[in-house]
Amino acid sequence: MDRTLARLSRLDRYLPIWILLAMAVGLLLGRLVPSLQALLDAVKIGNTSLPIALGLLMMMYPVLAKVRFEQLGNVASDRRLLALSLGLVWLVGPALMFCLAWLLLPDQPAFRTGLIVIGIAPCIAMVLIWIDLAQGDREAAALLVAINSILQVLGYALLSTFYLKILPGWLGLETLDLQFSTWEIAKAVLFFLGLPLGAGYLSRRLGLRLKGRQWYESKFIPLISPWALYGLLFTIVVLFALQGSAITSQPLEVLKVAIPLLLYFLIMWSLAFFLGVRGGLNYAKTSTLAFTAAGNNFELAIAVSVGVWGVSSGQALAGVIGPLIEVPVLVSLVYLSLWLRRLVQFRNSGRLS
Repeated sequence: MDRTLARLSRLDRYLPIWILLAMAVGLLLGRLVPSLQALLDAVKIGNTSLPIALGLLMMMYPVLAKVRFEQLGNVASDRRLLALSLGLVWLVGPALMFCLAWLLLPDQPAFRTGLIVIGIAPCIAMVLIWIDLAQGDREAAALLVAINSILQVLGYALLSTFYLKILPGWLGLETLDLQFSTWEIAKAVLFFLGLPLGAGYLSRRLGLRLKGRQWYESKFIPLISPWALYGLLFTIVVLFALQGSAITSQPLEVLKVAIPLLLYFLIMWSLAFFLGVRGGLNYAKTSTLAFTAAGNNFELAIAVSVGVWGVSSGQALAGVIGPLIEVPVLVSLVYLSLWLRRLVQFRNSGRLS
């Protein structure tokens, strides 16, 4: 078996298959249990049913328990990487997804909004796997994930409002079909990201203090990590169960969501890799920059879409399609990154000489 794929856990290696199976189970469940919506809505937290809220929190907590918050003090040592990464993730990425969504889905407002919500959420989960497989800089990746986690809590709602309401208004684009408030998004972010972020921080701090790094990294993290995928698959089952009729009646429309996502991953990764090389970063930091720029926090995008527009919304469905496209594309980019490694090392060695 290929060494790169062999380094993935079985759950991560076959993630696209698990997602497809979850979709199929959801469609079947929707046909067999027509009263599912009423059952899920029996108990709610705000606008989100309790089972779905628990599934979304289950997605987020294991990811955030891995974040190495203690490395935030190392910011000064990676200023060039940090500046490039933050510029790509928070300026270029959202603007690119905004353009792709409006150009390729002008008549699909719900899917378009779902894509924009994805584009303003930098990855804090699977990105660590891609960087590890590509033999990137793990410490720099952990630093960027910690910073992006905090920035998402602080600025995600404001950035959403800018790209969903303010910028389209400036450009004269139609947004009358989009009804939401900044506070609605802020509440969803605080609950579905802020709460697990706080829990992850406390888990790590207490775990390291009471049991040590070795126990926390080798025992606790592997124990809780699979639950992030379980939460994602549960959410996918529910979404597809509730949206079965819409999906089966317009499958080509759903497939259109995959095109801007594919273009986004390829453009962001290529641009970041190019800038890393031109900026004189070594291969490890260049690959870290590329995968940090290309990946997105689909867990948060799904949580916000469900919390603001509902579990049956097109926005939520767009979020679910995201990881189905991301996983095979970024695995392919891992191979490309490793293939380009010698070129980067040769360029840097020539510069040094």
